[in-house]
Amino acid sequence: MTDNFKLDLTHRPRRLRRTASLRALVEETVLRPADFIAPLFVVEGQGRPEEIASMPGVFRLNLADVVKECRALHRLGVPAVALFPKLDPKLKDHEGTQALHEETLILRAVRAVKKAVPEMTLLTDVALDPYTTHGHDGVLTAAQDDVANDRTVGILAKMAVLQARAGVDLVAPSDMMDGRVGAIRRALDAAGFTGTGIMAYSAKFNSGYYGPFREAVGSAQAAGTRLLSKATYQLNPANRREAITEALLDEAEGADILMVKPAGLYLDIIRELRDATRKPVAAYQISGEYAQIHAAARLGWLDYARCRHESLLAIKRAGADMILTYFAKEMAALLKA
Repeated sequence: MTDNFKLDLTHRPRRLRRTASLRALVEETVLRPADFIAPLFVVEGQGRPEEIASMPGVFRLNLADVVKECRALHRLGVPAVALFPKLDPKLKDHEGTQALHEETLILRAVRAVKKAVPEMTLLTDVALDPYTTHGHDGVLTAAQDDVANDRTVGILAKMAVLQARAGVDLVAPSDMMDGRVGAIRRALDAAGFTGTGIMAYSAKFNSGYYGPFREAVGSAQAAGTRLLSKATYQLNPANRREAITEALLDEAEGADILMVKPAGLYLDIIRELRDATRKPVAAYQISGEYAQIHAAARLGWLDYARCRHESLLAIKRAGADMILTYFAKEMAALLKA
Protein backbone atom coordinates (compact mmCIF):
# COMPACT_ATOMS: atom_id res chain seq x y z
CA MET A 1 0.00 0.00 0.00
CA THR A 2 2.75 2.44 0.84
CA ASP A 3 4.16 2.10 -2.73
CA ASN A 4 1.22 4.11 -4.03
CA PHE A 5 1.28 6.78 -1.33
CA LYS A 6 1.57 10.31 -2.76
CA LEU A 7 1.78 13.65 -0.99
CA ASP A 8 -0.08 16.58 -2.52
CA LEU A 9 2.81 19.09 -2.29
CA THR A 10 3.28 22.32 -4.20
CA HIS A 11 6.71 22.95 -2.72
CA ARG A 12 9.32 20.21 -2.87
CA PRO A 13 12.73 21.71 -1.90
CA ARG A 14 14.46 18.46 -2.87
CA ARG A 15 13.81 19.26 -6.55
CA LEU A 16 16.81 21.60 -6.46
CA ARG A 17 19.05 19.02 -4.80
CA ARG A 18 18.43 16.29 -7.38
CA THR A 19 21.63 16.64 -9.43
CA ALA A 20 25.10 18.08 -8.88
CA SER A 21 24.53 20.78 -11.48
CA LEU A 22 21.26 21.88 -9.85
CA ARG A 23 22.92 21.99 -6.46
CA ALA A 24 25.71 24.14 -7.92
CA LEU A 25 23.21 26.58 -9.45
CA VAL A 26 21.53 27.30 -6.11
CA GLU A 27 24.61 27.20 -3.88
CA GLU A 28 24.45 30.28 -1.64
CA THR A 29 27.94 30.37 -0.12
CA VAL A 30 31.08 29.72 -2.16
CA LEU A 31 34.67 29.61 -0.95
CA ARG A 32 37.40 31.16 -3.11
CA PRO A 33 41.17 31.40 -2.67
CA ALA A 34 40.68 35.17 -2.40
CA ASP A 35 38.73 34.64 0.83
CA PHE A 36 41.78 33.45 2.74
CA ILE A 37 44.59 35.04 4.71
CA ALA A 38 47.43 32.66 5.56
CA PRO A 39 49.11 33.07 8.96
CA LEU A 40 52.87 32.40 8.75
CA PHE A 41 55.44 31.97 11.53
CA VAL A 42 58.91 33.44 11.06
CA VAL A 43 62.16 32.44 12.79
CA GLU A 44 65.78 33.59 12.60
CA GLY A 45 68.54 31.72 10.86
CA GLN A 46 68.81 29.53 7.80
CA GLY A 47 67.55 26.27 9.22
CA ARG A 48 65.04 23.93 7.66
CA PRO A 49 61.33 24.51 8.30
CA GLU A 50 60.32 23.41 11.82
CA GLU A 51 56.92 21.71 12.00
CA ILE A 52 54.84 22.80 14.97
CA ALA A 53 53.96 19.61 16.84
CA SER A 54 50.41 20.64 17.74
CA MET A 55 49.68 22.06 14.26
CA PRO A 56 50.40 19.38 11.63
CA GLY A 57 51.45 20.88 8.32
CA VAL A 58 52.27 24.28 9.82
CA PHE A 59 55.93 25.33 10.04
CA ARG A 60 58.17 28.00 11.45
CA LEU A 61 60.02 29.41 8.43
CA ASN A 62 63.23 31.37 8.01
CA LEU A 63 63.12 34.56 5.97
CA ALA A 64 64.04 32.90 2.68
CA ASP A 65 61.40 30.21 3.15
CA VAL A 66 58.76 32.78 4.12
CA VAL A 67 59.41 34.53 0.82
CA LYS A 68 59.08 31.20 -1.04
CA GLU A 69 55.83 30.44 0.78
CA CYS A 70 54.41 33.86 -0.08
CA ARG A 71 55.27 33.34 -3.74
CA ALA A 72 53.50 29.97 -3.69
CA LEU A 73 50.43 31.42 -1.97
CA HIS A 74 50.29 34.30 -4.45
CA ARG A 75 50.35 31.85 -7.37
CA LEU A 76 47.41 30.02 -5.80
CA GLY A 77 45.38 33.22 -5.53
CA VAL A 78 45.69 33.80 -1.77
CA PRO A 79 45.86 37.59 -1.54
CA ALA A 80 47.24 38.11 1.96
CA VAL A 81 49.44 36.70 4.71
CA ALA A 82 49.67 37.52 8.41
CA LEU A 83 53.20 37.33 9.78
CA PHE A 84 54.05 36.29 13.34
CA PRO A 85 57.57 36.14 14.79
CA LYS A 86 59.09 33.49 17.05
CA LEU A 87 61.95 35.20 18.78
CA ASP A 88 65.03 33.76 20.43
CA PRO A 89 64.15 33.73 24.17
CA LYS A 90 67.36 35.69 24.82
CA LEU A 91 65.79 38.67 23.05
CA LYS A 92 62.73 38.73 25.30
CA ASP A 93 62.36 40.85 28.41
CA HIS A 94 59.67 42.03 30.80
CA GLU A 95 58.91 45.11 28.68
CA GLY A 96 59.05 43.50 25.22
CA THR A 97 61.61 46.06 24.08
CA GLN A 98 62.65 44.03 21.02
CA ALA A 99 59.29 44.97 19.45
CA LEU A 100 60.59 48.53 18.95
CA HIS A 101 63.97 47.55 17.50
CA GLU A 102 64.40 48.81 13.93
CA GLU A 103 65.87 45.48 12.82
CA THR A 104 63.58 43.17 14.74
CA LEU A 105 62.67 39.94 12.94
CA ILE A 106 59.15 40.85 11.87
CA LEU A 107 60.24 44.10 10.21
CA ARG A 108 62.95 42.32 8.22
CA ALA A 109 60.35 39.73 7.19
CA VAL A 110 57.98 42.44 5.97
CA ARG A 111 60.71 44.12 3.93
CA ALA A 112 61.83 40.81 2.41
CA VAL A 113 58.31 39.76 1.38
CA LYS A 114 57.37 43.19 0.04
CA LYS A 115 60.50 43.26 -2.10
CA ALA A 116 59.92 39.76 -3.49
CA VAL A 117 56.12 39.70 -3.77
CA PRO A 118 54.94 43.33 -3.80
CA GLU A 119 51.42 42.30 -4.82
CA MET A 120 50.89 40.34 -1.60
CA THR A 121 48.94 42.12 1.13
CA LEU A 122 50.83 41.92 4.42
CA LEU A 123 49.36 41.98 7.91
CA THR A 124 51.42 42.21 11.08
CA ASP A 125 50.39 41.56 14.65
CA VAL A 126 50.52 44.52 17.03
CA ALA A 127 50.90 43.02 20.51
CA LEU A 128 53.74 42.27 22.88
CA ASP A 129 53.19 38.59 23.68
CA PRO A 130 55.90 37.30 21.28
CA TYR A 131 58.38 39.72 22.89
CA THR A 132 57.73 39.45 26.65
CA THR A 133 59.10 36.98 29.17
CA HIS A 134 55.68 36.75 30.85
CA GLY A 135 53.73 36.02 27.64
CA HIS A 136 51.15 38.77 28.08
CA ASP A 137 50.13 41.13 25.29
CA GLY A 138 51.37 44.24 27.06
CA VAL A 139 53.57 45.52 29.86
CA LEU A 140 52.53 44.73 33.41
CA THR A 141 51.43 47.06 36.18
CA ALA A 142 53.74 47.90 39.07
CA ALA A 143 52.05 45.17 41.11
CA GLN A 144 52.73 42.67 38.28
CA ASP A 145 49.13 41.45 38.52
CA ASP A 146 47.61 42.89 35.32
CA VAL A 147 48.47 44.50 31.99
CA ALA A 148 48.88 48.28 32.15
CA ASN A 149 46.44 49.54 29.52
CA ASP A 150 47.61 53.05 28.66
CA ARG A 151 51.34 52.42 28.84
CA THR A 152 50.87 49.38 26.61
CA VAL A 153 48.90 51.42 24.08
CA GLY A 154 51.75 53.92 23.83
CA ILE A 155 54.14 51.09 22.91
CA LEU A 156 51.70 49.54 20.43
CA ALA A 157 51.32 52.84 18.58
CA LYS A 158 55.11 52.98 18.11
CA MET A 159 55.10 49.34 16.94
CA ALA A 160 52.44 50.11 14.35
CA VAL A 161 54.44 53.04 12.92
CA LEU A 162 57.57 50.89 12.62
CA GLN A 163 55.58 48.19 10.83
CA ALA A 164 54.05 50.72 8.45
CA ARG A 165 57.48 52.13 7.71
CA ALA A 166 58.67 48.61 6.83
CA GLY A 167 55.89 48.37 4.23
CA VAL A 168 53.05 46.49 5.88
CA ASP A 169 49.58 47.07 4.40
CA LEU A 170 47.47 46.36 7.48
CA VAL A 171 48.50 46.56 11.11
CA ALA A 172 46.48 44.20 13.25
CA PRO A 173 46.30 45.06 16.96
CA SER A 174 45.43 41.82 18.78
CA ASP A 175 46.00 43.02 22.34
CA MET A 176 42.45 44.10 23.31
CA MET A 177 43.60 47.20 25.18
CA ASP A 178 41.03 49.98 25.50
CA GLY A 179 41.60 52.84 23.06
CA ARG A 180 44.41 51.27 21.09
CA VAL A 181 42.80 51.55 17.65
CA GLY A 182 42.34 55.32 17.99
CA ALA A 183 45.89 55.77 19.30
CA ILE A 184 47.34 53.69 16.44
CA ARG A 185 45.30 55.58 13.84
CA ARG A 186 46.50 58.93 15.17
CA ALA A 187 50.12 57.72 15.30
CA LEU A 188 50.02 56.35 11.75
CA ASP A 189 48.47 59.53 10.38
CA ALA A 190 50.93 61.76 12.24
CA ALA A 191 53.82 59.76 10.77
CA GLY A 192 52.44 60.11 7.24
CA PHE A 193 51.03 56.58 6.89
CA THR A 194 47.45 57.57 6.15
CA GLY A 195 47.18 54.69 3.66
CA THR A 196 48.12 51.99 6.15
CA GLY A 197 44.97 50.19 7.28
CA ILE A 198 43.98 48.72 10.63
CA MET A 199 42.49 45.25 10.92
CA ALA A 200 41.41 45.27 14.54
CA TYR A 201 41.06 42.11 16.58
CA SER A 202 37.81 43.66 17.78
CA ALA A 203 36.04 40.71 19.40
CA LYS A 204 38.89 38.56 20.66
CA PHE A 205 37.75 36.13 23.31
CA ASN A 206 39.69 34.66 26.23
CA SER A 207 39.57 31.24 24.61
CA GLY A 208 41.06 27.95 25.72
CA TYR A 209 41.83 27.12 22.08
CA TYR A 210 44.93 29.32 21.67
CA GLY A 211 47.43 26.77 23.02
CA PRO A 212 49.01 25.65 19.72
CA PHE A 213 49.53 29.26 18.61
CA ARG A 214 51.28 30.10 21.86
CA GLU A 215 53.57 27.16 21.24
CA ALA A 216 54.20 28.40 17.69
CA VAL A 217 55.35 31.90 18.71
CA GLY A 218 57.01 30.81 21.94
CA SER A 219 54.83 32.87 24.29
CA ALA A 220 53.77 29.74 26.16
CA GLN A 221 57.41 28.81 26.73
CA ALA A 222 58.14 32.33 27.95
CA ALA A 223 55.20 32.27 30.36
CA GLY A 224 55.89 28.70 31.45
CA THR A 225 52.39 27.55 30.43
CA ARG A 226 50.13 27.47 27.38
CA LEU A 227 47.18 27.86 29.77
CA LEU A 228 47.91 31.54 30.50
CA SER A 229 44.68 33.45 31.25
CA LYS A 230 44.16 36.84 29.67
CA ALA A 231 40.74 37.37 31.21
CA THR A 232 41.35 40.98 32.28
CA TYR A 233 41.66 42.15 28.68
CA GLN A 234 40.26 39.51 26.33
CA LEU A 235 36.49 39.07 26.13
CA ASN A 236 34.50 36.73 28.34
CA PRO A 237 33.26 33.86 26.08
CA ALA A 238 29.83 34.26 27.71
CA ASN A 239 29.27 37.81 26.45
CA ARG A 240 27.62 38.60 23.11
CA ARG A 241 26.57 42.22 23.69
CA GLU A 242 29.99 43.19 24.99
CA ALA A 243 31.62 41.76 21.86
CA ILE A 244 29.54 44.00 19.60
CA THR A 245 30.22 47.00 21.84
CA GLU A 246 33.97 46.37 21.52
CA ALA A 247 33.77 46.04 17.75
CA LEU A 248 31.73 49.19 17.26
CA LEU A 249 34.14 51.14 19.48
CA ASP A 250 36.97 50.00 17.17
CA GLU A 251 34.96 51.13 14.16
CA ALA A 252 34.41 54.54 15.74
CA GLU A 253 38.14 54.83 16.48
CA GLY A 254 39.07 54.23 12.85
CA ALA A 255 39.40 50.48 12.26
CA ASP A 256 39.11 49.55 8.59
CA ILE A 257 38.33 45.86 9.16
CA LEU A 258 36.76 44.28 12.26
CA MET A 259 37.78 40.78 13.33
CA VAL A 260 36.18 38.05 15.43
CA LYS A 261 38.51 35.50 17.03
CA PRO A 262 38.04 32.53 17.39
CA ALA A 263 35.81 31.94 14.36
CA GLY A 264 34.04 28.58 14.39
CA LEU A 265 33.10 28.76 18.06
CA TYR A 266 31.67 32.27 17.65
CA LEU A 267 29.58 32.12 14.49
CA ASP A 268 26.78 33.96 16.29
CA ILE A 269 29.14 36.87 16.97
CA ILE A 270 30.25 36.97 13.33
CA ARG A 271 26.63 37.10 12.19
CA GLU A 272 25.64 39.75 14.73
CA LEU A 273 28.64 41.91 13.85
CA ARG A 274 27.92 41.49 10.12
CA ASP A 275 24.43 42.87 10.77
CA ALA A 276 25.74 45.74 12.94
CA THR A 277 28.39 47.22 10.63
CA ARG A 278 29.07 48.05 6.99
CA LYS A 279 32.81 47.53 7.52
CA PRO A 280 34.46 44.35 6.24
CA VAL A 281 34.39 41.54 8.82
CA ALA A 282 37.30 39.14 9.26
CA ALA A 283 37.31 35.93 11.26
CA TYR A 284 40.31 33.97 12.54
CA GLN A 285 40.00 30.19 12.50
CA ILE A 286 42.49 29.67 15.27
CA SER A 287 45.14 27.10 16.02
CA GLY A 288 42.99 25.01 18.34
CA GLU A 289 40.20 24.77 15.78
CA TYR A 290 42.72 23.65 13.17
CA ALA A 291 44.42 21.21 15.53
CA GLN A 292 41.24 19.47 16.66
CA ILE A 293 40.17 18.73 13.08
CA HIS A 294 43.58 17.22 12.39
CA ALA A 295 43.58 15.22 15.61
CA ALA A 296 40.10 13.75 15.14
CA ALA A 297 40.82 12.93 11.49
CA ARG A 298 44.06 11.14 12.40
CA LEU A 299 42.09 9.00 14.84
CA GLY A 300 39.63 8.16 12.06
CA TRP A 301 36.75 9.93 13.80
CA LEU A 302 36.17 12.63 11.15
CA ASP A 303 36.45 12.96 7.39
CA TYR A 304 39.33 15.46 7.18
CA ALA A 305 38.53 17.00 3.79
CA ARG A 306 34.81 17.38 4.44
CA CYS A 307 35.25 18.84 7.93
CA ARG A 308 37.97 21.24 6.76
CA HIS A 309 35.67 22.54 4.01
CA GLU A 310 32.56 22.63 6.20
CA SER A 311 34.32 24.53 8.97
CA LEU A 312 35.39 27.29 6.56
CA LEU A 313 32.06 27.35 4.76
CA ALA A 314 30.29 27.92 8.09
CA ILE A 315 32.52 30.90 8.88
CA LYS A 316 31.83 32.53 5.52
CA ARG A 317 28.12 31.69 5.69
CA ALA A 318 27.95 33.42 9.08
CA GLY A 319 29.08 36.64 7.41
CA ALA A 320 32.88 36.79 7.33
CA ASP A 321 34.31 38.57 4.30
CA MET A 322 37.78 37.09 4.87
CA ILE A 323 39.13 34.19 6.92
CA LEU A 324 42.52 33.81 8.54
CA THR A 325 43.12 30.08 8.45
CA TYR A 326 45.99 27.59 8.54
CA PHE A 327 44.12 25.68 5.82
CA ALA A 328 44.61 28.59 3.38
CA LYS A 329 47.23 27.02 1.14
CA GLU A 330 45.73 23.56 0.77
CA MET A 331 42.22 24.95 0.32
CA ALA A 332 43.40 27.43 -2.30
CA ALA A 333 45.18 24.65 -4.18
CA LEU A 334 42.02 22.54 -4.07
CA LEU A 335 39.72 25.35 -5.16
CA LYS A 336 42.03 26.51 -7.94
CA ALA A 337 42.41 23.01 -9.40
